[in-house]
Amino acid sequence: MELIRIKNVTKQYKNGVTAIYDLSLSIKKGSFVFVIGGSGSGKSTLLKCINCLEGINDGKIKFKGMDISEISLVELRQKLRNKKVYKLRRKLGIVFQDYRLLPKSTVYENVAFTMEVLGAKRDEIRKKTLKAIELVGLKHKIHNYPDQLSGGEQQRVAIARAIVNEPKLLLCDEPTGNLDPDMSMEIMQVLEEINKSCGTTIIMATHDKDIVNRMKKEVIVLKDGHLVKHVEKGEYEE
Repeated sequence: MELIRIKNVTKQYKNGVTAIYDLSLSIKKGSFVFVIGGSGSGKSTLLKCINCLEGINDGKIKFKGMDISEISLVELRQKLRNKKVYKLRRKLGIVFQDYRLLPKSTVYENVAFTMEVLGAKRDEIRKKTLKAIELVGLKHKIHNYPDQLSGGEQQRVAIARAIVNEPKLLLCDEPTGNLDPDMSMEIMQVLEEINKSCGTTIIMATHDKDIVNRMKKEVIVLKDGHLVKHVEKGEYEE
């Protein structure tokens, strides 16, 4: 079943740089997809467009049949006051390279924060927060603060925060970029478990050749904003 349909999408920044050219592709529900390519290939821009952090100049992006390319930047700034944005945020999680944790909040508080913003009830917040923390293997550090955690553990908290609302789609922008090879593979094992056990579709932008080659997942190759290859099981290509 198709989860995302991207059709003839072009994204040009105000400085005249075109990051994505006439891009079309389809991503199935439950898939694990690597988006790879060199610097400036359009990897991060593609994820931002799917997440509506960047508007597009032309084309359509549909997520579960909802045309998210019609959500304007004004509506995004209104955030959860806008019904379309609220509906999108309930179905989508995002993980960044730099964790973005609340430094004075515990592991539990960082993960629960997402549910609190969405206005969930206390019992639901506790149940889902504990489930997400256990899934990423940090139940024993639930009361720790970010500065008491390793880089890999902080990224696990960021992943738990992104999945606590049980999104259909998880976007990961270079989630292992700040980690050593061993910690990177630990994070990949966590993401693979989320993909398999929860059925969450994962799209991950990365430049890590070893991860892509070892995981043998679906691969989208971008070059200068163009789609040059989309294969079901592939390896890293420049």
